[in-house]
Amino acid sequence: MRSRLLSLVESDLFQRTMIGAILANAVVFGLETSPTVMQVAGSLLQVLDRALLALFVVELGLRLLAHRARFFRDPWSVFDLVVVGIGLLPAAESVTALRTLRVLRLLRLISLVPQLRAVVAGLLAAIPGMFAITALLMLLFYVSAVIATKLFAATAPQWFGSLGTTMFTLFQIMTLEGWADIAKDVMLHEPMAWMFFVPFILVTTFTILNLFIAVIVGAMESERRTSPLPSSEYAPSQQQFDKLSQDIAALAAALRRR
Repeated sequence: MRSRLLSLVESDLFQRTMIGAILANAVVFGLETSPTVMQVAGSLLQVLDRALLALFVVELGLRLLAHRARFFRDPWSVFDLVVVGIGLLPAAESVTALRTLRVLRLLRLISLVPQLRAVVAGLLAAIPGMFAITALLMLLFYVSAVIATKLFAATAPQWFGSLGTTMFTLFQIMTLEGWADIAKDVMLHEPMAWMFFVPFILVTTFTILNLFIAVIVGAMESERRTSPLPSSEYAPSQQQFDKLSQDIAALAAALRRR
């Protein structure tokens, strides 16, 4: 019985069915944001939401019966249990915050799609490297903010009047959002201000932020190399090997008959 359940919950049809249910739930959540739709079909959407929640509960029950204790050793299974469990709380329909958290159910798509799981695993693996780059970026931000405040507070107080205001302005400049207007405003009084803005943009926008991308890509590539391929990836090669073995056996039999 357990082996049949295991085959069922790990089958492609079962996985695709659950992915379809999650996508249907996403449509329901999207329609619930429209007051017009809720007036016309609000009760129907609630019935569909509860039916999909019941389906998710049945799915988790089947997986729990199939995997037993191993279910709780899988972080993704525990994640699924938590996000589905939110919808089962008694106050989930009456408390706005809990009702809003139901949308977390859509994140279950990550646990069902291997490619999405690989991306998340790569992002998690990149966190230590990202912490180091973040620390470097904050250090550069603080030093630059102190310098800019001392240089431009008198001429452009709306942008550099205090340390906090300067740090927000520098963040805006780093994202290239209206940085030219800020620079031109300052350069009306300080013509050489470009000697501060240009190096700051080159270092933060084109160097530090690209380091974030490099760390994430490197972590995802490392995760891809170290992660074992799922059994389905080996299926075509195994089929080709079996066919080749049959062809060799047939050729050997034909040679013996000669």
